[in-house]
Amino acid sequence: MAAIQAEWRRERPDLDVSPQAVIGRLHRLAARLTGELNLVYARYGLGEGEFDVLAALRRAGAPYERAPGELAAHTMVTTGAMTKRIDRLERAGLVTRRQAEGDRRGRVVALTGAGVRLIDEAFTAHMRNEHRLLALLDPGQARALEGLLTVWQQRLEAGPDTGRPDGGHRPGRARTM
Repeated sequence: MAAIQAEWRRERPDLDVSPQAVIGRLHRLAARLTGELNLVYARYGLGEGEFDVLAALRRAGAPYERAPGELAAHTMVTTGAMTKRIDRLERAGLVTRRQAEGDRRGRVVALTGAGVRLIDEAFTAHMRNEHRLLALLDPGQARALEGLLTVWQQRLEAGPDTGRPDGGHRPGRARTM
């Protein structure tokens, strides 16, 4: 990262490239962490998306079911992507779909017994893996990092979009005058 910044400083001395020291490292770290997490999911025949769906259902508590739209909200994906994930999990015998009680158009997705057993095993391995990854920091560093990331995330999500280089415009959002 330092070499990249040095090259940019040489080529564009008019720009302050110091944010790359943080943003670039976070970007690379996120990719590395995702890879480390996916290794565990793969041992259980799951991708990240399937793991997320099974975990969202398991967290719901018995009888381990949610509506597809609720699952999409809990996993932050589109309903179309959720449908594909549910299809794969249903073919694997890990979830079932049924009509919602009192709503002829509504559907409910539920874990099967095999789905509960699999997500319990996979989640146990996942937590061991996360503990392993976080153990690379001492406990004080981990707490400090959690605090900093929490503050940063809250400020980014708080809006309004002040200080954005595009004047607060996000792609797909209409500009208001």
